[in-house]
Amino acid sequence: GMSETDVDAIVSACTKMGSSKTGALIVIERNNNLDVIANTGDPMNIAVTQPIIESIFFKNSPLHDGAVIISDNTIKATRVILPVSNEKNIPQRFGLRHRAAIGITEKTDSIALVVSEETGQIQFIKDGQFVMFDNTEELKEMIKKDLE
Repeated sequence: GMSETDVDAIVSACTKMGSSKTGALIVIERNNNLDVIANTGDPMNIAVTQPIIESIFFKNSPLHDGAVIISDNTIKATRVILPVSNEKNIPQRFGLRHRAAIGITEKTDSIALVVSEETGQIQFIKDGQFVMFDNTEELKEMIKKDLE
């Protein structure tokens, strides 16, 4: 229906940001309501499009490790502060964005995408775990399934 989240736009934005090593952290709400966490950021109510997602992260300086929260194809908030996971077994090479994505997906049923500004790699994180994928088509399919 109308609320179907535009996964292709989100993943395409991540790919584009990865190619320019623009760091990004996108959290997609599922059943658990993320309003309390969204309220730590700047409220938004804007439909998901690839250019809008890119512009949100392109404008942020490297100091803004803030997250975007998406629900029902709507960007609900930007520059959100996520609770960071203190899991000791997260490899040192993963920074705050990855720790935040692990934390929020451990505490809620949300899913997260992280673009690394070091490598440009996209990581898909769910249930506090990195989910492996071979290519962006597979990534899109996995996310669409999770949002069904």
